[in-house]
Amino acid sequence: MSKAWVFGDDISTDLIIPGQYLVERDPKILGEHAMEGADPDFSEKVEEGDIIVAGENFGCGSSREHAPIALKAAGISGIVAESFARIFYRNAINQGIPVLTCEGIEEKFDTRDKVELNWKEGIIKNLTSKERFVTDPLPPLLEEIVEVGGLLEQLKKY
Repeated sequence: MSKAWVFGDDISTDLIIPGQYLVERDPKILGEHAMEGADPDFSEKVEEGDIIVAGENFGCGSSREHAPIALKAAGISGIVAESFARIFYRNAINQGIPVLTCEGIEEKFDTRDKVELNWKEGIIKNLTSKERFVTDPLPPLLEEIVEVGGLLEQLKKY
């Protein structure tokens, strides 16, 4: 069972992985600094399989691949937000992180609520409040990229 980590609107890639870490290429090191700009202790609290639930415009700012790499390395298994910056959305998919958009979702969760997601069907459950939300699932091509672990893995497959 996953925990939700709730963040508000306009969480930029600078908040996801601050600029001073952009010289790093090791995903483990990036993961140790994930979300440091928004929650300095995040990487110490997050567990493998946890989910980020966010407001509007998640991943805005510079188009750094480091941001989804850091989140994945920290253990994040997916992100649900009201909306995403376009480049972050695709960078997350390319790194094998499933992302779903769902209007009003941020206000339906508190940090550490238990969450269950069915990415293929677009079903989001807050097990703490016993609420269920339905949204559009990923299109089949993007779902395939996520399932194989990212764009590079998909290219290797073919």
